[in-house]
Amino acid sequence: MNAGPADESARLPSGSGRLDTVLGGGLPRHGIILLIGQPGSGKTILAQQYVFHNATVEAPAVYMSTVSEPLEKILRYGQSLRYFDPAALGRSVFYEDLGQIINDDGLPGVLARLTELLQRRRPSVLVIDSFKALQVYAGDPGDYRRFLHEVAGRLSATPTTTFWVGEYDGVRLSEAPEFAVADAIMALGTHRDSVRETRFLQVLKLRGSTFLSGAHAYRLSPSGLEVFPRLVDPLNTVGYGQDSERISSGIEALDLMLTDGYWRGASTLVAGPSGAGKTLLGLHFVYAGAQRGETGVIATFQENPVQMEHILQGFSWSIDDPGVELMYRTPNDLYLDEWVYDLLATVERTGARRVLIDSLGDLRASSGDEQRFHEYMYSILQRFARAHISAIFTQEVPELFGITRVSEYGISRLSDNVLLLQFLRRDSEIKRAMTVLKTRGSAHQQQIREFEITRAGITLGGRFQGDLSLS
Repeated sequence: MNAGPADESARLPSGSGRLDTVLGGGLPRHGIILLIGQPGSGKTILAQQYVFHNATVEAPAVYMSTVSEPLEKILRYGQSLRYFDPAALGRSVFYEDLGQIINDDGLPGVLARLTELLQRRRPSVLVIDSFKALQVYAGDPGDYRRFLHEVAGRLSATPTTTFWVGEYDGVRLSEAPEFAVADAIMALGTHRDSVRETRFLQVLKLRGSTFLSGAHAYRLSPSGLEVFPRLVDPLNTVGYGQDSERISSGIEALDLMLTDGYWRGASTLVAGPSGAGKTLLGLHFVYAGAQRGETGVIATFQENPVQMEHILQGFSWSIDDPGVELMYRTPNDLYLDEWVYDLLATVERTGARRVLIDSLGDLRASSGDEQRFHEYMYSILQRFARAHISAIFTQEVPELFGITRVSEYGISRLSDNVLLLQFLRRDSEIKRAMTVLKTRGSAHQQQIREFEITRAGITLGGRFQGDLSLS
């Protein structure tokens, strides 16, 4: 579903703008919210995030722990989070341990204590953690359903937003009676791909409201849950417009092969084996723009700032150029979703007109899902095209000679231009060669051109003559 306009007064904010975007503006107030997921998925962290973000002296919050996790442990870990305000304890935030009441009086005791707290505290937010743990204290399924009915009835008579927290992982929506009572269900979980883990949040139910469907990546941080909504751009031609301006690749001879450079806002895939010069070709493009007063962003996983500075100095460029920003991220423990939001924020902050992404292979390895990777790349390309931002992506191919394909992920079909760098054998030498395979909406020279890497960067020579060995 797509999120639509929401009445802010009828919504409970989370303190995270992106999470509220997923929820169509926030959770509906005065409802019952189920937070479900595996142990360690962040349910308690998110519940307390809602507590501290919304509690006031006039409309306090109550956090009730049952028998799943000791209250002392909840408080100890909660104090390490930035939103945890010790001054709020006993004033606007109240913690209650129901463990002894449950053991002594069972579910009737829980119901009595809940009723008392609702009358005395009149909370705007109430959390029961873990709610699922209460089920074992019911004599039979009928007793538990009657308990649910009584709890829901008392809550519906008060202006309270209630969170039931529990480890319902693997339970189908039709199996647990709590799911039928709940107005909203949010599931937190972890996807494992080899040694890499990615956390995902999904809205399973949101009564009377629209929301963003699908799995949304998130991280647990000292600020709580950092959510990265699934970025999917629908097919839409509105806002693209026509831009007939041509911009230089930074290599004069390549501009001639491209018929006077790239179109403004075009995307270019540069494919080739390791050491062929893909990164250098992208650097030519970014620094040529900086010389024209166009800010550029170099988003790389291959070289850290020290390594990049060493490369740049070899070609008389500088990492301190005010017109170029380096966005380095290690490919280890990389979240594709988080990286995309970082990139878009960096481009917006710097006003960048040229972007180099080096390389697609590292991004694909971080996604764990080829469809998810393809969706994100499509969305990036569409957003850049609408903003007339020109981008170069590099892609390493496995073959050193005899290249049979330039991209394994369908990016070549999305790209406006495709450049192939390769090694060719001639006599007893290995030569570097460049070919323009594709330029969308434009003619180009279909030649295999030799090039060299010198202190001046990439220097194109003439076209190869005669037979060449590709293997």
